[in-house]
Amino acid sequence: MVKNLVIVESPAKAKTIEGFLGKDYLVKSSIGHIRDLPKKDMGIDIDNDFKPKYEVSPDKKKTVSELKKLAKDAEVVWLATDEDREGEAIAWHLYETLGLKPNNTKRIVFHEITKNAITRAVENPRDIDINLVNAQQARRVLDRLVGFEVSPVLWRKVKTGLSAGRVQSVAVRLIVEREREIMNFDPETSFRIQGSFKNSEGAGFSAETSTRPSAREGAEKTLQNCVPATFTVNSVEKRPGTKKPAAPFTTSTLQQEAARKLGFSVSQTMSVAQRLYESGLITYMRTDSTNLSQEAINSAAAEIRSAYGDQYSKSHQFATKSDNAQEAHEAIRPTYMNRHEAGADRNQERLYELIWKRTIASQMSGAKLERTTVKIEGSGDAPTFTAKGEVLVFDGFLKVYLEGTDDENEEQAGMLPRMTEGEELAVDRISATECFTKHPPRFTEASLVKKLEELGIGRPSTYAPTISTILARNYVEKTERPGVEHNYEVMTMEHGTVRSKMATEITGAEKNKLFPTDIGMVVTDFLVQEFGNILDLHFTANVEEEFDEIAKGRKDWNNMIRQFYKPFHENVEDVQENADRATGERVLGEDPKSGRPFIARIGRFGPMIQIGTVDDEEKPKFASLRKDQHIETITFEEAMELFKLPRELGEYEGEVIKANIGRFGPYVQQGRLFASLPKDEDPMSVTFERAIELIEAKKEADKNKFIHVFDEEDPVVQVLNGRYGPYIKIGRQNIKIPKDVDPKSLTREECLKLQADAPKTKRGGKRKAKKS
Repeated sequence: MVKNLVIVESPAKAKTIEGFLGKDYLVKSSIGHIRDLPKKDMGIDIDNDFKPKYEVSPDKKKTVSELKKLAKDAEVVWLATDEDREGEAIAWHLYETLGLKPNNTKRIVFHEITKNAITRAVENPRDIDINLVNAQQARRVLDRLVGFEVSPVLWRKVKTGLSAGRVQSVAVRLIVEREREIMNFDPETSFRIQGSFKNSEGAGFSAETSTRPSAREGAEKTLQNCVPATFTVNSVEKRPGTKKPAAPFTTSTLQQEAARKLGFSVSQTMSVAQRLYESGLITYMRTDSTNLSQEAINSAAAEIRSAYGDQYSKSHQFATKSDNAQEAHEAIRPTYMNRHEAGADRNQERLYELIWKRTIASQMSGAKLERTTVKIEGSGDAPTFTAKGEVLVFDGFLKVYLEGTDDENEEQAGMLPRMTEGEELAVDRISATECFTKHPPRFTEASLVKKLEELGIGRPSTYAPTISTILARNYVEKTERPGVEHNYEVMTMEHGTVRSKMATEITGAEKNKLFPTDIGMVVTDFLVQEFGNILDLHFTANVEEEFDEIAKGRKDWNNMIRQFYKPFHENVEDVQENADRATGERVLGEDPKSGRPFIARIGRFGPMIQIGTVDDEEKPKFASLRKDQHIETITFEEAMELFKLPRELGEYEGEVIKANIGRFGPYVQQGRLFASLPKDEDPMSVTFERAIELIEAKKEADKNKFIHVFDEEDPVVQVLNGRYGPYIKIGRQNIKIPKDVDPKSLTREECLKLQADAPKTKRGGKRKAKKS
């Protein structure tokens, strides 16, 4: 019999906490949620005030059985799940499922796993906060209703297998709208006028005019006006400036900075942070508070004074931007400020270092700067130039940390040489460089999180799963795109002569940016048109505020769902009945041979080109788009090229080799053998020799795939090497091979016996909507 049973979510957390509690405490893990809404149906009793029909997950039945037995024998059960809504809901599910009693059940919370925090939590238990539970239930139920009712509409009206979600669909909308901005962007030309000058001591520096001529003629005239001109320092203005440290990390800012500085994806950041938290190294990693405890502030101050001196220490308490952040919670910080390095692997070490530096820097003095602005006046019609410089007088927090930026074109001001008013300057050269305005930047994972947070959409716990979902569902892809060669003109005035030359640069390269897929764009357009309320950014943000009101006990969750559901359900029924199919169809022109329309659209297997319609006497012709082609941008000429596929490359071993694009992408083919082309290779340009290489490699791989083939009579029996080990294939059925059986020794009869003894798998039935 155990005196105290402590239940947490994760085994790693259990192991850390067990080290802080005495022998009278047994710490066990529920391994996350032990029950949830069923996967196969909606699981909500709509007629019974939206009561959720929770069930214990099949993989958790053994865990529940073990915890029930331990709880029955324990004197006190401590529910020590995380302190957010999700953690509160897990505690409530444990209470309900294990049949716990109020007289011997205590709820404890802590935002760091240290001995002091655990001891304080045990000394100050509380009851389960049903308001937090209800806020989590409201989110779960609302998202399930949206996912399960809208997804079947997408299957019928767009394409089977699609899904919708309240937050994920809004995130995709943001990416789609940004892509359309980029597609419709019309760059403007201007000429940047820069001068290279020297002061009376011969020290060089650069300056620039405040205006940029839009036309070449204006730029050339400006340079001609500089030929006879003299340039004099008109004014030198020096102003003291300061830079203040950034606030300690919230979930969102940690995700953004880890992406900028460490190259982490949002989900990777959360996974690494989770392990650091469970090991007792940082505070809880899901928070929108920038607050630090007084204990943490004091500890940081002591560390700063010890390492850098008193002048570097300045305590700050940062105001949290979110109205709904709980100030009792803290920002993400190290649990021990004097621990500069920590982590079980390199990624943990790097993220811990980032958190430590950001926290320490937030409690340091601001950096002191001297900013200098020099105005340079040209005689006659020559323009006025401005030079800006910056001198660091005292580094302050910059000694430890400088926040990253998403601005790819940000320029840092350097130092300027000493100059005095009235001083005449020597001119090395003055240039006019042709510039083009750049389209709005595509989202990265980090900048998308920043945008969602700015709009009030989602909460710290939702950012990572939202991005993972839209990538997994193929509405968005994270990829790299090469830049394109771009010509521009540079005119230079040097030694009294103006010359012009053309220069070349590579621009527009994209790395780890989020691009909407064709299906993502078509689905977004359909949802915006038919379910504008759900896709409305303000609606989605308002829903989050309603969840916050429920969490504070100011709003009834059933009533909130009730008010949402009736108009929503009517909308679903109307769209199911009356909306047209959505294919993103775009007519590109007419086939010069038949006069039939050339159409780009979404088909059963993805984006494609179609010649003709089903109403024509002659059947339509189809061709899949290549990976780098899109319905909204493909030209008629590019579409025509696709019908040159399949390309016949030559004959090999008596069979024609072809290159083509199919359901699963580009491939080369010899008879009935297919070999996929790597993603960076094009079926329109792959050579005969390269195709043979790929086919031979596929043959070699297939040789290793087959252990036995018994094809002398029906049914054909195959013993194969698979991704997860050897198995038997008979018809469409795959049969496991017991571990104690050597696959190479199997006979046909033994294979058939293993098939007869294999458990029967259920087939058929209606497909259900994917979980939201």
